[in-house]
Amino acid sequence: MLEAALWGLLQGLTEFLPISSSGHLVLIPALFGREGPDLATSAILHLGTLAAVLAYFRGDLLQMARFDAAGKKLIGLLVLGTIPAAAIGLTLGDQIESMTENPRWVAAALIATGVVLISTRFIKVGDREVSDTEVSDAAVIGVAQALALIPGVSRSGITISAALTRRYNPVQAARFSFLLGVPAIAGAGVLSLPDMFEGGFRTELLVGVVVAAVSGYAAIALLLRLMARIGLSPFGIYCIGIGLVALIVL
Repeated sequence: MLEAALWGLLQGLTEFLPISSSGHLVLIPALFGREGPDLATSAILHLGTLAAVLAYFRGDLLQMARFDAAGKKLIGLLVLGTIPAAAIGLTLGDQIESMTENPRWVAAALIATGVVLISTRFIKVGDREVSDTEVSDAAVIGVAQALALIPGVSRSGITISAALTRRYNPVQAARFSFLLGVPAIAGAGVLSLPDMFEGGFRTELLVGVVVAAVSGYAAIALLLRLMARIGLSPFGIYCIGIGLVALIVL
């Protein structure tokens, strides 16, 4: 039970903070000489982070549900941005999954993420909002999201960074990143439902999902607050630090 809660906490925090949930779920257990959660459990924990993002951005989701002009535009942009990751995931899923078996590769990807995050400090702060998003923006940010299929590359970090290059306001960049993550997170969570009930309902998994939901909600609120104040650079320093420790120790 405690272990499931810890995995849920780790998933919830690292899914939305730009420090790579996939990287941490591989490296943290490896650093402590323990087995991490299997892929099915990791996928199930996405149900918690899905609940967090749906709850936090319920206003945007209700707008899309009304299917007015603004809602239809946002739906179309999110679909477009999801296509690159979906296409690569379907064609290279097995190869990507095999990367989790080599913690050193994951550590290197985490370091690369850190470099990208730190480099955003040199990008001029823009003032564009989610409502200003165009097809070209969704395409660029969608391609960035596809890179996050590599374990150790932060989905939120790489997509926010891409949005910043498109002159988005930092908070709005994070907002679009989280909204774009809804289809991906939902896909991982929904596909895992049969695993949650396989062999009978397991209470510990429910605990992990609830913890992931609560911590994920807190992580979204925290990052949106920090984006306006400190940006992504401190998270980049953290990613490089953890990655270097993993390369040295593992």
